[in-house]
Amino acid sequence: MSHSHPLPLKRQGEHLSDDGASAIKPSRLKIAIPSEDSDKKNASKRLKDVEICVPIVYGTIAFYLGRKASESQSHKWTVYVRGASNEDLGVVIKRVVFQLHPSFNNPTRVVESPPFELSESGWGEFEIAITLYFHNDVCEKQLDLYHHLKLYPEDESGPQSTKKPVVVESYNEIVFPEPSEGFLARIQNHPAVNVPRLPTGLNLPSPVSIDTMNDKERGDTKDHPLSQWFLNFSEADELLKLAAARQQVQAHIVKLRRQLSLVEGLPQLSKPPSGYECT
Repeated sequence: MSHSHPLPLKRQGEHLSDDGASAIKPSRLKIAIPSEDSDKKNASKRLKDVEICVPIVYGTIAFYLGRKASESQSHKWTVYVRGASNEDLGVVIKRVVFQLHPSFNNPTRVVESPPFELSESGWGEFEIAITLYFHNDVCEKQLDLYHHLKLYPEDESGPQSTKKPVVVESYNEIVFPEPSEGFLARIQNHPAVNVPRLPTGLNLPSPVSIDTMNDKERGDTKDHPLSQWFLNFSEADELLKLAAARQQVQAHIVKLRRQLSLVEGLPQLSKPPSGYECT
């Protein structure tokens, strides 16, 4: 079995809100995953000029257990990867590996099905490596994320609350360029995935679903016990879609103006550049 090279990811800035929850700065980062197929037959089935976007959120929620807790087990925390709108990511992600601090028993934790999360207890803060593995028709490469576990709020002037957790989350978008026909057909109606307008005349094969889970084994996080503490990124998703649509419209307007200028025999520039005089 050959090992693929992990895909790098740029870190995003984080800040702590007034209520002790942490959110990323408004800027959004897209993670472009190259479509490299060793099999040329599969490459011929890829869709040019099409991108599939999967918004994800990864982070930690940590509760202080109070003065009665032991020094070595002062906090209980959960690390997770979830859909930005709490939809099931199992349609795209096959498994997630969480790499904890070496002091933990079995520090490499593998989660094979959604929800992709694990809970532990301890006293120290450290960086958690999170590796996403995708289904075969999605991407052959894994994606490495890094998240700093935070147990203590920024404002330590008063005693730490046992009811209000410290929440740190990051929002990112995984962009799959030139997806395979099978992948697109499988996820085109899935709420966890943003599918753009498809080229006209595109005939997709019948969807081939991954092993479906029954209602008792749902992988979404809409009714998650910690969902009341999740940060809301749905508005950011909508703003991002609007901005992308606006860019497409503006680009189309520019293209039409150029075509009109050529038809009418007008110069490309609406006015001469500064310092230039027409004679």
